[in-house]
Amino acid sequence: MVELTVAEKLRQLYELQQIDSQIDEIQILKGELPIEVSDLEDEIVGLQTRVNKLDAAVKEMHGEASRHQANIEHANMLIERYQSQLDNVKNNREFEALTKELELQRLEIQLSEKKIRQARTETEAKEETLVAAKERMSKRSAELDAKRVELQQIIEKTEKEEEKLRKKSDKARKGVEERLMRAYDKIRGSYRNGLAVAKVSRNSCGGCFNKIPPQMQLEIAMRKKIMACEHCGRILVDDFILQDHVQPVMLEETVRVAEELED
Repeated sequence: MVELTVAEKLRQLYELQQIDSQIDEIQILKGELPIEVSDLEDEIVGLQTRVNKLDAAVKEMHGEASRHQANIEHANMLIERYQSQLDNVKNNREFEALTKELELQRLEIQLSEKKIRQARTETEAKEETLVAAKERMSKRSAELDAKRVELQQIIEKTEKEEEKLRKKSDKARKGVEERLMRAYDKIRGSYRNGLAVAKVSRNSCGGCFNKIPPQMQLEIAMRKKIMACEHCGRILVDDFILQDHVQPVMLEETVRVAEELED
């Protein structure tokens, strides 16, 4: 396998960066929509879980109230029976026993009525929360539908171009040596704009815009070794990187500036 020159390696990296930057532009076009869609989906799942729990709690409270109402009806039936039995008591012992049973059933009714009031109060609170949760879920679902449509429209417009660019990126990556590829990916992942390879423009790094010393600009233009910005760590290339040969005029100008500064 033929060893590539530094200039060729730099050209490979810069070409890869141009492809990846086009992919980044498509992602910027999508903006925060994929994240927003995902967040809304998660929120709706959470709201649905809450609605299900509240709905089950309301049903359970209605069931509890019904059970206490049944207890009241049963106690009233017993009271009626014991009242009729009082008319036929034969001794004080039977009278006292029936009186205690009547008192017990009346207490049972009071307790059940209290439980019913508590259940109704809790049910009303739960139902209000349930209505609010359902309204919120309905609004979030409408937002999700709108954002899904918006995202799908962007995807439909850019899908083919993005797929084409990703294939080009994969192909370009295969030609870059592993060590440089690791460095490129590490630098690229460190910056939000994904810029790992930057041109020197107006004597400054095209990534962080800090000034590049003339001597360093000369070395970058000569393409004898891979140079990184001392401020941001991005790989630096000259303005004519995509041309096969180093531009003599550009080198002469860089040398002239460097010599003037040294003097």
